[in-house]
Amino acid sequence: MMARPNHDTRRMDDLLASVTSDLLSDLPQNLDDNAIYVERILLEMVRPDPVQPRRVLPESIHLRFHQNHITPTQALRELVQIVQIAARHRGRPFNSLLELLPNADDERDDEPAVNLTPEEQLLRDLVNLAITIRDDGQVNPLTVVDVSQGVTRLFRIETGERRYWATWLLRDFLPNYTGDGMIPCIVIPANRSSVFRQAKENTARSGLTAVALARQAALLLLTVHGYEIPTYAVENDFFRQALDLDLRSRREYTDAILSAMGGIKRSQFSHIKNLLRLSDEALELADRHAIEEFKLRYVIATASEYHAEIMRQIIDFNLSAKQVKEICEGDGAQQGHDSSDDISPSAMKMAKVTQAINATTPQELARALMHQEGDASVARARLQAMRKLLNEAENYLSAE
Repeated sequence: MMARPNHDTRRMDDLLASVTSDLLSDLPQNLDDNAIYVERILLEMVRPDPVQPRRVLPESIHLRFHQNHITPTQALRELVQIVQIAARHRGRPFNSLLELLPNADDERDDEPAVNLTPEEQLLRDLVNLAITIRDDGQVNPLTVVDVSQGVTRLFRIETGERRYWATWLLRDFLPNYTGDGMIPCIVIPANRSSVFRQAKENTARSGLTAVALARQAALLLLTVHGYEIPTYAVENDFFRQALDLDLRSRREYTDAILSAMGGIKRSQFSHIKNLLRLSDEALELADRHAIEEFKLRYVIATASEYHAEIMRQIIDFNLSAKQVKEICEGDGAQQGHDSSDDISPSAMKMAKVTQAINATTPQELARALMHQEGDASVARARLQAMRKLLNEAENYLSAE
C-alpha cells in the first residue's frame, strides 16, 4: 500500500523543532537525558530499518527478509551461496569464510588486482568487520529506536546495520565465537527517532551509492511533506512519490535537508532525486555496482526500456561519463529517434565496433579480453558467443 500525506500540523511542528538539535548534536553526548541510554540487547530483538536508504544485502534478499520469509541466518546463508557461485566461476573457490580475507604474505606487487563482484566485496567486508568485533569488541554501539509493544520488546536500527549483520555472521558462521548473543545499543524512544539523524549518519560514512542517496533524498522529502513512513519493506514506487515533491514548498526545511545530505547544493539534490526515474532493474544494478550520479543522469533521458541494457554496458565496459553520454544521445536510445527506435543501445554499439575492425589486432583484442575478464577460459567463452552472434547476423543478412 502506498503511503499518503499526513496533514497533522503538530507532528510537522515537532519535526521542525527537532531538526536543528538532531543535526548539530551527537547522541553519545546526550546520554544524561534519562530517555536515552545504552543497553546490551539480545540480537533477536533487533531488526534493521526496512526503509533504510542504504542497502546492505542484495535487493531480493533484503525484501524477503523484511517480509519475514527468511531469518537473519538464512539471509546470510543465501548471500554466502551467491558469493561461492561467483567466486567458483572466477576460479577462486573457497570453503571457509576466513579464506575471503586477504593474506598479506600471498600478495605480490606484480600480481594484478582481483576484480571482485559486489557480493564478494560485501561478504569480505562483513567478514573483516566480524573478525574485528570478535578480536576487539563492539567499539561503536548501534543506534536503535525502541518500538516495543506491550511486553514484546523490539528495537529498530537507526544506524549501524552493517555491524548488526557482521555480528550475526560472527555468531552463526565464524569459529571461536564466545559472545552471549547480545549487542550494545544506544536506545532512543520512538518519539525521538529522526530521519534527519539517520541521513546525517549515512552521508557521513563512506560507500553510500548514488541510488542510496536518491532514496535518502526521497525519504527526507516525503517526511517533511507529511507522508507516513512505513515500517515494512517498500518497493521503488514508494520512493518515486518524491519525484512530485520539491524543496520550494517546504523552504523551512531546505537547509536541514541539504545539510543532512552532506551539505550539497539544490541543483545536486535535484540531480540525485531524479535518479528515481530509472527502471527497477537499472536502479538495482546501479546500486550494486555503485555507479556514479554523473553517469546515470544521461541514462534517465532515454526510454525506460533501455535503462537496464545501458547499465550493463556501463558495468561490463567500465564506460566513462562521456561514453555514456554518447551512447544515450547518439545510439538511438532516446525516445522519438527515427528508424532505430526498435534497436537496442547494445546492438547500435556493436555495430559501431565493426567500423573500427581494422584499428586493432587479434593480439590486442585478446589482451583486452584478458584485462576485462581476468580469466582465459571466460575470454574464450566471450569470443565463442560473439562468433555465434556474428554467424547468425550474417545468416539474417543473407536472407534479406
